Amino acid sequence: MKRTAAYGLVLAGAGTLFLTPDAMLMRMSGMDGFQMVGWRGLLVSAVMATAWLITSRDRRGDLIEMGSGVGLGLILCQFLNATLFGVGVALAPVAVVLFGVATVPVFAAILSWLLIGERARPATWVATVAVLLGIGIAVLGGEGSGVALDPRALIGALMGLGVALALALNFVMLRARPRVPIMLVMACGSCLAGLNGLAITGPGAMLNGQVWAIVITGAVILPVSFFALSLASRHTHPANVSLLMLMETVLAPFWVWLGVGERPTQMMMLGGGIVVGSLAVYLLVIRRWPAPRLPG
Repeated sequence: MKRTAAYGLVLAGAGTLFLTPDAMLMRMSGMDGFQMVGWRGLLVSAVMATAWLITSRDRRGDLIEMGSGVGLGLILCQFLNATLFGVGVALAPVAVVLFGVATVPVFAAILSWLLIGERARPATWVATVAVLLGIGIAVLGGEGSGVALDPRALIGALMGLGVALALALNFVMLRARPRVPIMLVMACGSCLAGLNGLAITGPGAMLNGQVWAIVITGAVILPVSFFALSLASRHTHPANVSLLMLMETVLAPFWVWLGVGERPTQMMMLGGGIVVGSLAVYLLVIRRWPAPRLPG
């Protein structure tokens, strides 16, 4: 048992570390938001569909599950996740987008309470207030020395929160119906996002920028990291996976700063510190609670 838990922690840590250069490569590509969504969506879809075809033992059953209400909802979540993150990184400071994305555990707890009746504990509401305070400080941290609303940071926070909401809903629905083939719904949702990005960008503009950078993110970083994180959640408590994923919130802005010189402001770093610190304490607390049993 101990070896299994340790294996899950190693997988989660490795998957998160592998994911941290993702935003830097997106910035280095020089592409606009929907162009990145087009490339990343189609590449992730191709990899996940291939993996599903190779590993599925019941393709007909998988297709039936995918066509259920939960399956279609998961496809929509993946579409929103892929679209909002790509557009958010293109329009806003990466650090603020990631602060919003980091709120997934809080959204997951609240949605579990609303949708499947798992009571939200007081720690969830305290963490919610704390992370919203931290994001608010980051949004007020513009380039100037004073406190003023930064429109770009506001866009990034809203996009990041939208990604977090989509991911949290994704996790809750998977817990409610664990038989849905995750690789297949990821392939379908990513494909829809990719086709939408391609349609908005136009085929003629898809080759603008540094294609190699976006190919690395879509064909290598995203499939490998999310596969490792998904596998890790089977071997260790979900709170442990979420806790280790906070490394991305800390390290990804550092990679962006190192790679393209985008430095977070002091207010953004203060707000981010409140977000990461609050979530770390929250996840350490909920890790003591027994993991909920999957239905069915």
